[in-house]
Amino acid sequence: MRVVAIIPAAGVGRRMGSAVGKQFLHLRGIPILAHTLKVFDQSPEVDGIVLVVAPQQRQALATEVLGPHPCEKVLQVIDGGPERQDSVANGLRAIPLECELVAVHDGVRPLVSIDLLEAVLEVARHHGAAIAAIPAGDTVKQAENQKVVATLERETIWLAQTPQAFHTNLLRRAYDKAAQDGVVVTDDAALVERIGVAVHLVRGSSENIKVTTPSDLIVAEAILAGREGQRA
Repeated sequence: MRVVAIIPAAGVGRRMGSAVGKQFLHLRGIPILAHTLKVFDQSPEVDGIVLVVAPQQRQALATEVLGPHPCEKVLQVIDGGPERQDSVANGLRAIPLECELVAVHDGVRPLVSIDLLEAVLEVARHHGAAIAAIPAGDTVKQAENQKVVATLERETIWLAQTPQAFHTNLLRRAYDKAAQDGVVVTDDAALVERIGVAVHLVRGSSENIKVTTPSDLIVAEAILAGREGQRA
C-alpha cells in the first residue's frame, strides 16, 4: 500500500460536556466520525485507514459508525492511549511496512475536503512532510501570567490543522526519537520538526474545523447545511 491514513478518534469529549465521545455525536444526522471516514474512503489517493479508538468505544464504533456507515478502507481498529500522541504511535505500529506515505487526521475534523487531503499528500510526497494550516487572522499576543510579553508578527503565524502527511519512515523516526526523549507534543509535525526536517505548509480551510465544543458543533452544522444547499 502506498498511502495509509491514521485517524485518531479516542477522545472522551470533556470540553464537549457530553456523556459520549464527541466523535459519536451526530452532525446532520450522521456521526461526526462517519463524516470524516467518508472523505478518506472516497479519496483515490488513500489505500487504507488505521482507526484508533478507546477500548471502551469499540462497541459504539461498531453499532453507530461502521455498521450503518461502512468504510471499506479500514484495515484495522487499534486501541488508543492516554494522550493523542500515544494513540497515533499505536496506529503507526499497525501500518504495513510497505506503506510509503502516512497521513494523520483528527477524527473530529469532519469537514475536510478531498481536495485538501490530496494537496497535502502531494506536497508530502515531494518534500517528506506537509501539513494543512491557515494564516492567523487576528493579532497574536504572547503572554505570561495573563500579561502580554510580546506582540508577534501575524504574517509569520500559521494555525496548524490536519491532515498532516509524512514519508512513513520519517514519521517513525520522529516518534522513536520522541519516545527516547520523553517528549509530548500536540501535533505530529512538531515531532518531525524536532529531528531537523522542514515541514511544508499547504493552505487549509476555515471550514476544516475541529469539533471540540458545543459551539463548534453548531458551526459545523451550519457549514454542512450550506454545502448541502449548494448541491441542491
